[in-house]
Amino acid sequence: QVDLVESGGGLVQAGGSLGLSCAAGGSIFKISDMAWYRQAPGDQRKFVAQISDDSATTYADSVKGRFTISRDNAKNTVYLQMNSLKPEDTAVYICAMNVVPWSHRWGPFKDYYGPGTQVTVSS
Repeated sequence: QVDLVESGGGLVQAGGSLGLSCAAGGSIFKISDMAWYRQAPGDQRKFVAQISDDSATTYADSVKGRFTISRDNAKNTVYLQMNSLKPEDTAVYICAMNVVPWSHRWGPFKDYYGPGTQVTVSS
């Protein structure tokens, strides 16, 4: 069993900063890619940022230069530092990891998602 739990969401004024973290718990054999998505009310889930196991990063155009994704492999944790926040960044932020559980260590990677954490940016 693998569980992802996000933390760090909240309310911030436009122009402010917020940091999110997401830790994977359970019996984990290995993790490759880690990523963040977001979903605004009435909208589809959208990609925000991704970091590979060799720390290569990819960002959505809408957050480039403002958001930074990082990871701590020893803690099975991914972070998202969000600066210069805008009201349109308001959404539920969801972390995702590509994981091989210990119980299936000879099997393929599988995607796991956290429940999400609310980020609200006021104008």
